[in-house]
Amino acid sequence: MTVRLAIFDCDGTLIDGQASICEAMETAFATCSLPAPGRNDIRRAVGLSLPIAIGTLLPDADRETCLKLTDAYKQAFGNARAQGRISQPLIPGISDVLDALQSAGWLMGVATGMSDRGLTHCLATHGITDRFVSLQTADRHPSKPHPSMIETALFDADANAQDAVMIGDTCFDIEMARQAGVRGIGVNWGYHPPDELLAAGAEFVADTPAELARHLLS
Repeated sequence: MTVRLAIFDCDGTLIDGQASICEAMETAFATCSLPAPGRNDIRRAVGLSLPIAIGTLLPDADRETCLKLTDAYKQAFGNARAQGRISQPLIPGISDVLDALQSAGWLMGVATGMSDRGLTHCLATHGITDRFVSLQTADRHPSKPHPSMIETALFDADANAQDAVMIGDTCFDIEMARQAGVRGIGVNWGYHPPDELLAAGAEFVADTPAELARHLLS
């Protein structure tokens, strides 16, 4: 029997956590007495593993500075979570997509640049953890666009690459899909614009969750 697998990015695809990410990054740079990058630059780096994202924001920094910024970001984000200041709402309509795919017999997974702890907390907060048969994070894999997360998700679901799709909002997701030999579908409610997603190899870019569901189930 064919196993159909939909692998979702998390932040920018399932949820919108950009405000919390930007605030934590600004706090991290301030803690290290460095001028913070612009919010657009911060948003464009979302999806990469944290050390890689910081390296793209501060390409001339030495390793010690990058490590300090990485630790400062984790501390800032952890403090904000402990104080109840993290905002990670589900994208409106995304629950309907998960419902539709589950009803149609699809398996689902997540491949994200978030940490294990961050993803676990996020999915549990929204009560959707049990929707997914595979949860892959930056804690156990190289940064996107390396295909390791998708390859592990395929193994977990016992699915073939030709029967799987990676759904994400950044070029990193689409490039990862291409490297893993799965279809890449972009969404137009995250961090990279549709023209960039298509140029990276997306077969389609959905403007709304309902359009995403129609494309997958057509």
